Amino acid sequence: MTVSSGENSVERKSSLSGFAPLEAVLFDVDGTLCDSDPLHYFTFREMLQEINFNGGVPITEKFFSEKLSGKHNEDMALVLFPDDIEGGMKFLADKEALFRRLAPERLMAVNGLYKMKKWVEDHGLKRAAVTNAPRENAELIISILGLTDFFESLIIGSECEHPKPHPDPYLKALEALKVSKDHTFVFEDSVSGIKAGVAAGLPVVGLTTGNPEHALMEANPTFLLKDYNDPKLWAALEELESAGKAVV
Repeated sequence: MTVSSGENSVERKSSLSGFAPLEAVLFDVDGTLCDSDPLHYFTFREMLQEINFNGGVPITEKFFSEKLSGKHNEDMALVLFPDDIEGGMKFLADKEALFRRLAPERLMAVNGLYKMKKWVEDHGLKRAAVTNAPRENAELIISILGLTDFFESLIIGSECEHPKPHPDPYLKALEALKVSKDHTFVFEDSVSGIKAGVAAGLPVVGLTTGNPEHALMEANPTFLLKDYNDPKLWAALEELESAGKAVV
């Protein structure tokens, strides 16, 4: 099915009622819990320039969004250092260490996240974080945001047989929570992540925190949001409740 990126096409699909009764909500981490892409972009740009990558010309936000955002570190090493994967992985480890040093002062929750957190808690839903980020990064971000006790499970792409965009991380989350894909939905912000959720048979709500709407729509999310305060989200959740289908 071809989906246009126009506003009407997004609005027509803004429903989650077909997945009731809801059992669980799964969250990506980077860009979904907090808008971390600007910090990832900054650390990549600075460190790549230091090693004279691309002749010392700084990478653009477009390059970051299309080639790096949401991808697993091994895939990023292939993009940046196709002839030296081992060296690329060392570079990425150093880059992630810089990210972690800067994160505590620079990361903030996506608007409305705590409102969504309360809704999930009030409805007794199970929840997991599912990410391609290294475990150290994911645990740090979740801690900074005060969500350590919120998530029942943390699934790391590199600890699965295949990371996103493969469905494995989301399938592992369903198994860990002992819930059905027919009664669970996902929040994601990247093309890679949306593809993973869709491949796992899950409805995916996309957030446009760091990637262009047209690119995300090509991955076939159920609908897109600006953030967790977006009226489309709350209309969809109210629809679940008004039908008496949400688990309370």
